[in-house]
Amino acid sequence: MKPTTRMRTTRLKYAVAVLTGTAVLAACGTESGDHGRTVGDGGAKTTTDTTDIAGIRWVPQKVTVDGKEYTLPTDDENPRLDDAHITIRPGKAEPDIAGDDTGGTVGCNHFGAAAALDGDTLKITDLASTAMACHGPVQKFEQRFLSVFDGTLKIAVEERDGTKTLTLTSTDGDSITLSEGTAEPAPALKGTHWIIDTLISGKGDDGTARSLPKGVKAHLTLAADGTASGSLGCNTFRGKATVKDGTIAFGPLATTRKVCAGPEMKTERELIDILAGKVSYQQEQRNLTLTAASGEGLGARAK
Repeated sequence: MKPTTRMRTTRLKYAVAVLTGTAVLAACGTESGDHGRTVGDGGAKTTTDTTDIAGIRWVPQKVTVDGKEYTLPTDDENPRLDDAHITIRPGKAEPDIAGDDTGGTVGCNHFGAAAALDGDTLKITDLASTAMACHGPVQKFEQRFLSVFDGTLKIAVEERDGTKTLTLTSTDGDSITLSEGTAEPAPALKGTHWIIDTLISGKGDDGTARSLPKGVKAHLTLAADGTASGSLGCNTFRGKATVKDGTIAFGPLATTRKVCAGPEMKTERELIDILAGKVSYQQEQRNLTLTAASGEGLGARAK
């Protein structure tokens, strides 16, 4: 897979590489009746009540395809695995528009879809994803996950010792297993060490996102005193940064003067162009996107 590919959507509410919306734990219930049924089994309760899945931050555990189980990689070098999660927010799909409020990431690309709940059935439509190249194990898991997370899925929720497990099963018998995660508070914009891991180019249907070259490490910190500092992948920098009304206005950046290898210097030039002047910013939980007027931008995650 090429490191930069065209996005498959006319509108992704994820700002190319950042999930929109805060995962908020919803009030949950396991009452039987019109909304579902509850079965007790040795201390565990299994329910098909759809109020038990909406709005919860679900963490992928495994995908079962053709009877074989594939677990979420845990020994991969990809740091985005720490942010793997899915949130289901039911809503009506908009005609001819891909991507919507239901979605998340399994460790690399972010994806969105429209979701409809009906009894013990979840219907996923208009699935769309960013298109960054991923590390081998994560890419394979993502491909299997997305092959199942589409169409009509049967819902089963098991609760044991206060922890819920969600299983979504396709009409072919393949399934996804997820566990209930914890809704973490979003870090502050200022004072947080933001690790830059994505470069964004273009907007809308022409937008692309690509990971930083392997081994290139860049980061950004916005301080309370109105300064910004960090690394551009090669040289370190420092300068003024004024945060106001959804924008950050960067002053001239003072940098060190090291000469580095080709990929590092190329990345540094791209980052300098993005941080030269005023950018808009969008923070969603632990993800931050900065976008220049040119449409070029960067994606970062909180350390």
